Amino acid sequence: MSRSKSGLKPTAAELSLLNVLWQIGPATVRQIHNIVSEKQNTGYSTVLKILQIMHEKTLVVRDESNRAHVYAPANSEIQTQSSLLKDLVSKAFGGSTSKLVLRALDDTTSSEEIADIRKLLNELEQK
Repeated sequence: MSRSKSGLKPTAAELSLLNVLWQIGPATVRQIHNIVSEKQNTGYSTVLKILQIMHEKTLVVRDESNRAHVYAPANSEIQTQSSLLKDLVSKAFGGSTSKLVLRALDDTTSSEEIADIRKLLNELEQK
């Protein structure tokens, strides 16, 4: 169900609303606003306007069959993360995934996280 236009990436505010939708599923503006307002002071009309823009950008789909429109992500969380990551690797790391990984791994990476990463790498090699 991917309708997203190529090159259209969500802004930070749009990504915040997408995270809510991925967490709770399709929702009305009121439901989304209630969750967002628990963490930040955002007005209902602001959430509505962002969702309208996201609909225009095809980041969300809108069910208009009821009085209260219901919004849902146009793409899965994994699809969006992959797209954003590919864009980041291309723009910031010259297309080098290894440069990204080296920058992400620093002194704050725990030995448990390193073990998890090593396990994932081993699984990838076996495929």
